[in-house]
Amino acid sequence: MDAAEFRKRGKEMVDYVADYLEKIDKRQVFPDVEPGYLRPLIPDCAPQDPESFEDVFKDIEKIIMPGVTHWHSPYFFAYFPAASSFPALLADMLCGGIGCVGFSWAASPACTELETVMLDWLGKMINLPEEFLAGKDGQGGGVIQGSASEATLVSLLAARTKTIRRVQSEKPELTEADIMGRLVAYASDQAHSSVERAALIGGVKIKSVSSDDTFSVWGSALKKVLDEDKASGLIPFFFCATLGTTPCCSFDKLLELGPICNKENIWMHIDAAYAGSAFICPEFRHLLNGVEFADSFNFNPHKWLLVNFDCSTMWVKKRSDLTGAFKLEPLYLQHHHQESVPALLPGLQHWQIPLGRRFRSLKLWFVLRMYGVTGLQEHIRKHVRLSHQFEHLVLQDERFEICAEVVLGLVCFRLKGSNELNKALLKSINEAKKIHLVPCHLREKFVLRFAICSRTVESTHVRFAWQHISQLATDLLKTWEQNHHQQ
Repeated sequence: MDAAEFRKRGKEMVDYVADYLEKIDKRQVFPDVEPGYLRPLIPDCAPQDPESFEDVFKDIEKIIMPGVTHWHSPYFFAYFPAASSFPALLADMLCGGIGCVGFSWAASPACTELETVMLDWLGKMINLPEEFLAGKDGQGGGVIQGSASEATLVSLLAARTKTIRRVQSEKPELTEADIMGRLVAYASDQAHSSVERAALIGGVKIKSVSSDDTFSVWGSALKKVLDEDKASGLIPFFFCATLGTTPCCSFDKLLELGPICNKENIWMHIDAAYAGSAFICPEFRHLLNGVEFADSFNFNPHKWLLVNFDCSTMWVKKRSDLTGAFKLEPLYLQHHHQESVPALLPGLQHWQIPLGRRFRSLKLWFVLRMYGVTGLQEHIRKHVRLSHQFEHLVLQDERFEICAEVVLGLVCFRLKGSNELNKALLKSINEAKKIHLVPCHLREKFVLRFAICSRTVESTHVRFAWQHISQLATDLLKTWEQNHHQQ
């Protein structure tokens, strides 16, 4: 394919994508395929001779689309949102076109510098304390990770290195292995599984801290576990606080947890993967109060801020804590501006697991400029309004109950009754394939999650979803009662 054909095919692809997104509501939200559907549809090995673009293009609808779960459908209410917008898609096209691998300032000065400035823009939008911003000569700053899981892992590894060095300076007789064996990380019993996975990769113990009736962790619960562990000779070093938990969007009590972590020399990382985008709205910013005690903070614009995957933004108060843990500088990565760039956060490769990085800040730049803060705030507020609309519909039906406070765009609900009944309801919802939901467990209850996800979702889609759920519940309860009487 030469440049002339690329122009022609590129326009066709843009039309295809625009048509796909404009008419996505006409497609069944969840595919009909069975596992292994794709292999019989394509040859066993790559073609020896080139094929035409037409041949490839026509296979999109034939082979790919039948197996796609349509995350951007207004009938998709599962997981959390996957952000997408036309400005972000265009920026991603430019990112692919430039095709740099921006591991150091010299590898692509614009890639490093734009990312640094965009993270300052975004930090100011959510009113992050000054220490987290790079500015012209700050100690902190931001970096784009691939996911919140990576951000948690990077912060845990940095905390591990920092603690080992501190303990060795206080007790030189202890070896690194002695200290490693005694390190403990902590997170809420509602925290995402990626926190446990980070501890697994980091080779340290992790313990759950009990959450209360609203699924939040308070200072007293953390202090209790810390006191027990310190008394038995363990070394607490890392706590991951969650703002907007995955099961029900609950919030840990930062204002209580932060001072405890600071006093005990424990690195506090905040995972606000979903909820963080809402902090650009002044009415939700109070949920971030206490961030001033944290060492690192992360959220995903690729969930709810119209920037498509992957774009997970992470800030640290002291960038030397990260670079101190990860910095290796072989000759082939050095450059002649090495000494003159420190204020520009050189070498973002020292802030992450991989060496290479894409020019992801272009997506942020396009979206922040083309929506403006007010446009992005309206997007968040609309989703929150729609979640409260769904909550209101659920509350009007005495057969159902709401299982957690509705704060942002997630509603946790269920039929009053057994877990088996609710499993059967979810099965009938997802088998009908008119809408798509996923469940969670809240303590012993099996609960249905209804997340407002699509950029194009409207009140009509929410009403349709509720009528559909309500009708399926009516049908289910009839057969359930009949079976019950027969038994």
